[in-house]
Amino acid sequence: MDTQTKIAIIAIVTIIPILSFAVWNIDQSIISAAADSTEISVMTSFYPLYEFTKQVGQDKVRVSLLVPPGIEPHDWEPTINELQKMYEANLIVINGIGFESWVDDIDTINSGVVIVDTSAGVSLINIDHSSVDPHIWLNPVMAKTQVTNIVNALIKIDPTNEKFYRDNAKSYQAKLDSLDTKIKNELSACKKDFITFHNAFLYFSIQYDLNQHTIIRSNDSHSEPTLKTLEQIINLAKKFNIDVIFAEEALDTRTSQVIANEIGAKVLVLSPIEVGDENSNYLSKMENNLLNLKEALCN
Repeated sequence: MDTQTKIAIIAIVTIIPILSFAVWNIDQSIISAAADSTEISVMTSFYPLYEFTKQVGQDKVRVSLLVPPGIEPHDWEPTINELQKMYEANLIVINGIGFESWVDDIDTINSGVVIVDTSAGVSLINIDHSSVDPHIWLNPVMAKTQVTNIVNALIKIDPTNEKFYRDNAKSYQAKLDSLDTKIKNELSACKKDFITFHNAFLYFSIQYDLNQHTIIRSNDSHSEPTLKTLEQIINLAKKFNIDVIFAEEALDTRTSQVIANEIGAKVLVLSPIEVGDENSNYLSKMENNLLNLKEALCN
């Protein structure tokens, strides 16, 4: 073996371990960086839960909305592709109380999917013998419970960041407390009876000592009122001297307008906050509801 060959072999034996060590360190750095930047994947069934989860999880959670923008949750059913995406998430956040009729399909196909029901711990109201009102998010106090359920679910998945999630939740729940106090203070001396489109504001009304009357007497905002129902609502409006009839965003306002025209009233929007948009959030929509209620009840 000549001298040059010996030198080459020595160089290879010396350099390869050094290179291997360097490559190993680079790989470990990449893995470590990836671990540090890993986000929890959460899918939420509709807009308020999307916002609540974003507020709690912030940059540690990747939140997506199952229902496309502009589509009412009542109308939505997941496709096979959307169901598959749900199986890839770390967590699915639902309202519960039957609001998501499709949730049983997930459990049937893949019982391993983690689902948090945010209605846990909320005192529910029966509408009749066969159904329960699901609109708990419209009561800020109940929304606080929903936030707590989301926090607890995230901590089970990611206990390392428990303080982060709890601090974020505490901050957001303080805003919900302020909203609750503001609504109480500003509506306390006003009239009590209002007419809205469908049965969405029962929990809200009980919280603030109001009387909700509805054009559609069900949870389904797409039901059609009968002529007898319209007549009853018109008589009710005259009885309570109501001069505002509420309609809902994303729904046809003609029925509310017919009643308003009959009694010389105006139509305003009272949002059930089922659909989000780029220009507002849960708190601003609730503030806008308060403004419109004040116009209807406090003048």
